[in-house]
Amino acid sequence: MTKIRRGLRAAAFALTASTLTLALSGCTQYDTTKPSAARKAEAVDVGDARAVDLGDRARDFGTVDCRRAKCVALTFDAGPSENSSRLLDILKERKVPATFFLLGKNHIAKHPELVRRMAREGHELASHTWDHKILTDLGDDEIRDELRRTDDAVEHLTGRRPTLMRPPQGRTNDRVSALAKEEGLAQVLWDVTCKDYATTDSALIRERAVSQTRRDSVILLHDLYKGTVPAVPGIIDALKEKGYVFVTVPQLLAPGKAEPGRIYKP
Repeated sequence: MTKIRRGLRAAAFALTASTLTLALSGCTQYDTTKPSAARKAEAVDVGDARAVDLGDRARDFGTVDCRRAKCVALTFDAGPSENSSRLLDILKERKVPATFFLLGKNHIAKHPELVRRMAREGHELASHTWDHKILTDLGDDEIRDELRRTDDAVEHLTGRRPTLMRPPQGRTNDRVSALAKEEGLAQVLWDVTCKDYATTDSALIRERAVSQTRRDSVILLHDLYKGTVPAVPGIIDALKEKGYVFVTVPQLLAPGKAEPGRIYKP
């Protein structure tokens, strides 16, 4: 975990959300889809509760229609970690769903009981690859291995195979998208970065999250860093006061559904 944590920290210093419209390998341009566009693409009657229900995995969180509500998605990368249990307690206390982009090696493999708990408590489980390798630097078979091993591990523990993936450092391109499509995965980027890899100041992490968030935001956090989990209650409370409703990424797109191979970014 220490190796991955150091790699995440070093890599994140060099990348901000504002640069993610370009793939960093060769500066390849790629298209992204906004949550609002995904919702509009699916012509479903607003009165159809099935289109906006969070489903069995999130039954405790009720139903939300992000065509009407001011929705935001909390997402956590690179877990589970020793901090995840406290984070899950906080989310349960405040009845807030999250989307977890899980790492395989030294994370899913080390904390299988936390993966099961995340699924049991209604959160969305997604992939952040097996070993946090930069996908745009890998060959096709290596990319497939990074995706399949994580998906296999999550499915083995929960009975559900992930449909979402977040590429390490947000680095992707058309080739990665094509291979993700083969694996039945859509990619999810973000627009709010709290830079929790660079500070242990929970108040600062909270301020960054709250100040950047707007309707349909996808907030990027990492529960493996020391200052992040203590910041979460303040982030939730402040955004709720502003009228935001917390949802998982699939609910943010509903009644549309994440399309394999597509890249979603607010």
